[in-house]
Amino acid sequence: MVDVTADETLDCRGLSCPMPVLKTKKALAALGSGKVLEIMATDPGTGNDMPKTAKKNSGEYLGNKEGDGYTSYYIKKN
Repeated sequence: MVDVTADETLDCRGLSCPMPVLKTKKALAALGSGKVLEIMATDPGTGNDMPKTAKKNSGEYLGNKEGDGYTSYYIKKN
């Protein structure tokens, strides 16, 4: 569990792979350097995808936090 304050939030709840990854890639491209993106997702596969997506898109995976029926993933844009 991480304690991070996000600058932007991307709601991908209810979406299946590959949509959370594609939306995250687009959101990271628009995010300023040093900003943190929170990705809220319900698809269990997203947990495996987010560290790879961060690395491929000039980001740093900060970890995740369990919510009520979803998981929040945090990526800092480099």
